[in-house]
Amino acid sequence: MQLVSTTRDVLLKPLQVVSGIVERRHTLPILANLLLKKNKEKISFISTDIDIQITTTTDFGIGEEDLSTTVGARKLLDILRAMPEGPVNLNVKDNRMVVQSGKSRFSLQTLAANEFPIMQENLQDVRSLSMTQKEFKQLISQVYFAMAQQDIRYYLNGMLFVLEGSKLIAVATDGHRLAYGQIILQQAITGDSGKLEVIVPRKTILECQHLLDDSDEVLDIQISPSQIKFNFGSIELLSKLVEGKFPDYQRVIPKGHKNMVIVKREGFQAALQRAAILTTDKFKGIRCSLKTNLLNVQSTNAEQ
Repeated sequence: MQLVSTTRDVLLKPLQVVSGIVERRHTLPILANLLLKKNKEKISFISTDIDIQITTTTDFGIGEEDLSTTVGARKLLDILRAMPEGPVNLNVKDNRMVVQSGKSRFSLQTLAANEFPIMQENLQDVRSLSMTQKEFKQLISQVYFAMAQQDIRYYLNGMLFVLEGSKLIAVATDGHRLAYGQIILQQAITGDSGKLEVIVPRKTILECQHLLDDSDEVLDIQISPSQIKFNFGSIELLSKLVEGKFPDYQRVIPKGHKNMVIVKREGFQAALQRAAILTTDKFKGIRCSLKTNLLNVQSTNAEQ
């Protein structure tokens, strides 16, 4: 049965979008697969790791029959990357997917589509907001580095989003440092107007950074008590939220600083990069000393 007829580069694009969250190690074999759902010429590519689900839709299906199947994400991606640019056909026959291009022909095992664990959307008490992809990507880029990695305090392994009035605030901390950023939304938030705080998992944030463009294309976000959904272009990203209470970041940020210094960003960044060369693996720290109109940045390494 015919599934897809297109060129290699056109097929690679949606596959690369959905393959990012596919885990190499998994408890369920089907989680290593992508779900392909064909409705006439429309084809949806879906991947999930139970906590996150990415869907992208294209229109290069072939044949009138509706069809759903799953196939190994990494293997299909590796095969297409190894092929030269040119026409590619995907066909399904006897529980196998045949990938054909030029003189190359690959036969891949498939698993039943009804075994694929589709995430169910929770559409109760939804807040909706819109902004450009560039604005949101810039916001998370300001704070993502401070997220914890595999911390026993699971609520730190993500980013806090706070909806308050027309503001969207992003906060991340690993217990040693804290980053805070905010943007003023141009469009009003629909739904309950009260303050809302949600924690978005680290993996979801990193995937957003990878998939979003630095463009003025619209990004629609829907937040329910247990899920967050991002819609942009032909991509839909659905993610569970982290349960737990994020630390009170307003109490952590000190108020009434005694000293304030204004420096040029590029010059300060370049000085830090030069001084960081001689920091040690044990103590990746530098010393800053202030004098009148002078900021000294110093690092020492007793071993070198």
